[in-house]
Amino acid sequence: MKIQKLIQGSSTVINPQRRKWVQGLLAGSGLAFLGNKSMAAESEPELRFPGDPADHKVVYQFNKGGEDYHNAVLFSVGAMLRKYSDNIHIVVVGIGPGIHILAKHPERPVSKMTKQRVSSLAQYGVEFHACGNTMKSLGWDNKDILPLAKVVEVGAADIMELQEQGYSYLSW
Repeated sequence: MKIQKLIQGSSTVINPQRRKWVQGLLAGSGLAFLGNKSMAAESEPELRFPGDPADHKVVYQFNKGGEDYHNAVLFSVGAMLRKYSDNIHIVVVGIGPGIHILAKHPERPVSKMTKQRVSSLAQYGVEFHACGNTMKSLGWDNKDILPLAKVVEVGAADIMELQEQGYSYLSW
């Protein structure tokens, strides 16, 4: 297949294999190629290495009970992972009635499916934070929370501090 390209007002036919060969030759000699740089950037994804900081950061406030609420928020978290893959860092902060998704033995209804989704999302790097204030009000301590969750002193303060670090805040 040949590609038509307009160069200095004249129409020239350029063979794609020849273009790659010329680009490689020019790149090897340290010269910049005059081709469409944005096209090359779109076709090749940016390389990311383990440990590279994510370009996107988001914190979800998880503060309600109920299966519909659980499904909506966790679906959004999953959708963000599908869209940004390893280029996003997600934190879900469980406070108030929402903390029960992080409990070993929740005192409010949490479906088996919700428990599985939380576990799966954690395996994909989503962080879950449990509000220490809410835990105190329930008479819970660290042994009552799933090992995948990090206990923070005050969930609301955690959300604020994450925003100060550049996290976007999402709440339902």
